[in-house]
Amino acid sequence: MFDNEYTYLDNASITRLDERVFDEMKPYFFDIYAIPTSESGYSMGIEAREALEKSREIITNHLGASASEFIFTSGFTESSNMALKGVAMAKIRKGNHIIVSKIEDFSVLNTAKALEKQGFKVTYLDVDGDGLVDPALLKDTITDETILVSVQHANQEIGTIQDIEAIGRVCQKKNVLFHIDATHTFTRIPLDVQKVPVDLISFSAHTIHGPNGIGGLFIRKGTQIRKWMDGGYQESDRRAGLENVSGAVGFAKAVQLVTDDENKYLQKMRDRLMERILSEIPQTVLNGHPTKRIPQNANITFERVEGESITLHLDMRGFAVNTGSACFSRTLEASHVILGIGGEHERAHGSVRFTFSRFNTMKDVDRVVDAVVDIIVNLRRISALN
Repeated sequence: MFDNEYTYLDNASITRLDERVFDEMKPYFFDIYAIPTSESGYSMGIEAREALEKSREIITNHLGASASEFIFTSGFTESSNMALKGVAMAKIRKGNHIIVSKIEDFSVLNTAKALEKQGFKVTYLDVDGDGLVDPALLKDTITDETILVSVQHANQEIGTIQDIEAIGRVCQKKNVLFHIDATHTFTRIPLDVQKVPVDLISFSAHTIHGPNGIGGLFIRKGTQIRKWMDGGYQESDRRAGLENVSGAVGFAKAVQLVTDDENKYLQKMRDRLMERILSEIPQTVLNGHPTKRIPQNANITFERVEGESITLHLDMRGFAVNTGSACFSRTLEASHVILGIGGEHERAHGSVRFTFSRFNTMKDVDRVVDAVVDIIVNLRRISALN
């Protein structure tokens, strides 16, 4: 077991479940555990259905969408698979060209690669040094065969926020569907589908103190998409599989609990960490856009030091952070995001990501910075990269 002195700063990977979310979910494990049924079913099933639909309304109200435009999934990976594969199958008569940015999460990148093996053409769009997609470049890349563009709302590693309104307008004018992954932005920065021309959005609850294994996909009314997983007729016959009622209830509660004050405090912690590290430790580089970034993310490269070493030393001192070093990747490859923004392998290997949550404090920030300062001095003293 980890004691109270262990400080978790890897909240972009997953967040701790909020107790209030768990309390909301509990009845749907032990008391109302029936399969959601229609009004003609038995009472427990009807109650489960009502909870599911109430949760759907809470989430879609936050988006400015109608409940009929949102389906529950097992998370952002399934949602992104459904968006890309479902559109590809539905629009194949129109064309077979898909565009994704080079720094997308693997849920999009590997889905695109899978579609390539099925004969689809995929363009992996370049981004600039801050990780931003150039709408003009996108416009020039779209062809008559293009059926879908997929770009993250904000990147999971460097935190850069894309101009999805400008990208969406390009897609709209070109009559191309637009999908975004909002896993790291939903409830953190405004997202209103009445204002943003986006057709599909992937969501996940695990980054906002909700349960793991539940997410969703917004599908704008009229969007052509084919059901890609065979089975039953759940979610208005758009997604087969038993609905996760307890997860949906937890997702909705997690959405309700996020406040503007919380997001402002996350940004204060992030800014303090960036300011202290960049001013107190020489030869450090901020990865991602300096201002167009989600409030909870700071990604910094420490030159002449391996990110793996920093991460392990911080862990020994009671801090959990993440790194773009190849040693921490299951593929044994350096961060494709850092490489995608023009960074060399050394920059990726020396990168460390700090991501904050409501359970962190300003004291945590100062403690981890003090630890990093000491660790970097010691590691550089013995580094073979000198």
